[in-house]
Amino acid sequence: MSFFQKLKQGLKKTSTKLSDGLKSVFVHKKLDQHTLDELYDLLLMSDLGVPVSDRIIKVIRTQKFDKDITVDDVKEMLVTEIVAILEPCAVTLEFAPSKPAVILVVGVNGTGKTTTIAKLARRWQQEKQDVRLAAADTFRAAAVEQLQVWADRLKIPLYTSHEGADPASVAYQAYQQSKDADVLVIDTAGRLHNKKYLMDELEKIGRVLKKLDPDLPHEAIIVLDATTGQNALHQVDVFSKTIPLTGIILTKLDGTAKGGILVALAEQYKLPIYAIGVGEGFDDMQPFDAREFAKSLVGLA
Repeated sequence: MSFFQKLKQGLKKTSTKLSDGLKSVFVHKKLDQHTLDELYDLLLMSDLGVPVSDRIIKVIRTQKFDKDITVDDVKEMLVTEIVAILEPCAVTLEFAPSKPAVILVVGVNGTGKTTTIAKLARRWQQEKQDVRLAAADTFRAAAVEQLQVWADRLKIPLYTSHEGADPASVAYQAYQQSKDADVLVIDTAGRLHNKKYLMDELEKIGRVLKKLDPDLPHEAIIVLDATTGQNALHQVDVFSKTIPLTGIILTKLDGTAKGGILVALAEQYKLPIYAIGVGEGFDDMQPFDAREFAKSLVGLA
């Protein structure tokens, strides 16, 4: 099965919810205000958010009000508008010219952060990059053990320290020992964004890295769980106040009816979407394609 097929299958909960909703909304041939109001509610329920829903309704009203319209017409217009929002964010992650490229990975517990790191590491390893990992989540021994399993499987060096060690110190030491590597990926604690002391710890990692090089970290990527819906917006907001985020990876699209959240994220934050995940396998996370995502989201063949 190709990744596009997996994506289509993964977004089936979202596309079915949207398609069924459209069929119930567009029961009249001509587009009237009542139908527009119902469509607006449906878009909000699909986690597209207020700004995106407002934008789509304005376009459909301008082009089709009091004219004949079909469900397929609406789907085509949805795809056009969603692609326009997403395409500027469909960016390929490229390493900084200086070595090692330092990539800080952040996010709350349960987003699939550690698995995402393993998938990224494997892809870069296949591209003949010399990859190193650092376990700066020193609060939970299980987190280090999980990353160690992946590092052993991929035969990639992993820098660790004892439980409770200063995470910023781990990041510092890992960088000092990775000068000959192409890329260093630093795993941080799965911070609850309402725990100030943990967010302060993340800010300290960024501060210590900048003392080594003002350009560090080259990337600060937030891993988000699609099943959290609108809460993902809040997570980006809080984390971006702690450390400047440079990109998003969205996981667990295969388990949610809230796939529209990615469109809301793109519209509000304009951050690069480096990859999306639709499963646990190494090949189930791929670079983001705006058009394929939009078509899968609305269920357009």
